[in-house]
Amino acid sequence: MNEQPRPLLRNRRPTDPGIILREHYLVPRKILQKDFAGDVEISAKHLSRIINGHARVDPTLAARIAKTLGTTTAFWVNLQASVDAWDGEQAEANWQPQTVYPPERAAS
Repeated sequence: MNEQPRPLLRNRRPTDPGIILREHYLVPRKILQKDFAGDVEISAKHLSRIINGHARVDPTLAARIAKTLGTTTAFWVNLQASVDAWDGEQAEANWQPQTVYPPERAAS
């Protein structure tokens, strides 16, 4: 009998991409926020909003961050997607569908 793996249940919100950016990339490399903002061609205010969790990292900015830091666009997009999924699940925690369509079982 093959059971489907259960999704990982988190008890805390995933870390914002901005915190990862600041703590794992900017601070260790001694990169000033205003300099990095210029490098990725956004305003220092917008970067500050991202770092403080008040603005999202969109896919275009994710690509710029990745190219500037030598990472991947997918890394930054996935960080943001994790936060977005958590926020969505929390916002709709009490919602229930009128009808549930369970997945079909695989033929044995």
